[in-house]
Amino acid sequence: MKTLVHRGRSALLIVIAFLMVAACTRDGGGGDVMASVNGRRILRTEVDKYYANHTTGSDQQPVGEQAVSLRLSILNELIEAEILMRRAEKLGLLATDEEVDRKLNEIKSPYTAEEFNKRLEEKKISLEDFKRDLRRSLTRDKVLNKEIASHINITDQDVSNYYNAHKSEFNLIEAQYHLAKIVVTGLQNVQVHNLQNSKAQNDGDARKKIQMLANRLDSGDDFATLAMGYSEDPETSANGGDLGMAPESALKNADPASREAVLKLKPGQFTPIIAMMNPANHQPYGYMIVKLISKEPAGQRDLNDERVKQAIRQQLADRREQLMKAAFYETLRDDAKVTNYFAQEVLKNAGAAK
Repeated sequence: MKTLVHRGRSALLIVIAFLMVAACTRDGGGGDVMASVNGRRILRTEVDKYYANHTTGSDQQPVGEQAVSLRLSILNELIEAEILMRRAEKLGLLATDEEVDRKLNEIKSPYTAEEFNKRLEEKKISLEDFKRDLRRSLTRDKVLNKEIASHINITDQDVSNYYNAHKSEFNLIEAQYHLAKIVVTGLQNVQVHNLQNSKAQNDGDARKKIQMLANRLDSGDDFATLAMGYSEDPETSANGGDLGMAPESALKNADPASREAVLKLKPGQFTPIIAMMNPANHQPYGYMIVKLISKEPAGQRDLNDERVKQAIRQQLADRREQLMKAAFYETLRDDAKVTNYFAQEVLKNAGAAK
């Protein structure tokens, strides 16, 4: 069965992945101009800026065809962003200064000014660049909401038809556990992505940190908020430590201490601190706290279950939205005058463009 409880997603760091921004100078191609959209040039300096942002911190820098492919992908994002901004201009949906400042303050709230500026430096982007990206991100959301999301209507009949055609998806052959975790480790080769940029430097530091988090949980602090702020698991910290649904059989693969601790939990409860043991030397390499968000017993789920209805409705809406987005971008591009000079260069040089 597909997950009935949808993962919480953090909106705080989504814009740090950056919706690409096009230069607003005009005229044709040549030299440092990589593309033109309705007469507006996209410069090599813009592409290089986002190329550096994409590759910062990577152990292996792209070379050869990989580097060219990444630049083509970035340039395509810049082209689509420019086309969408022109559409927003016509619709009167450009994000206002007030909306940009409000979103900026929301993103900055977990950090001190020094921490936030350090994050920008690490991303190799200025505050003004970041605000331009924010404006485009907010504008994009407004346009897509008006042109797509507002036109999507999933009926009760749609939901019923899907359920009847996919009943087996809603038959759990075993109990399912919806889990979340907070991880702290003294290992030095782990890149953290938590909001506080918090990383334990050694085992002693890790013990102190996990105990601090356990104390805060005992005091009533929100698990997901602490995971987003402090967990060192790069895969789950951004979404509050959410691991999604796991079948009961999967717990059998966990070490006995972890499995026993989880099986004792009731929904909403979390385990004591669990040591993560290195099987080679039987020494702890980190520590975690696991929360049971919910538990789904085995058996067939009926359509009368509101969670089933909501899961189907959301899935159908997501599918339809993706389809409409693809069609929407194609129609926008058809109406735009786009010249991709870099793509022409790649073809001319048999993939050897720079």
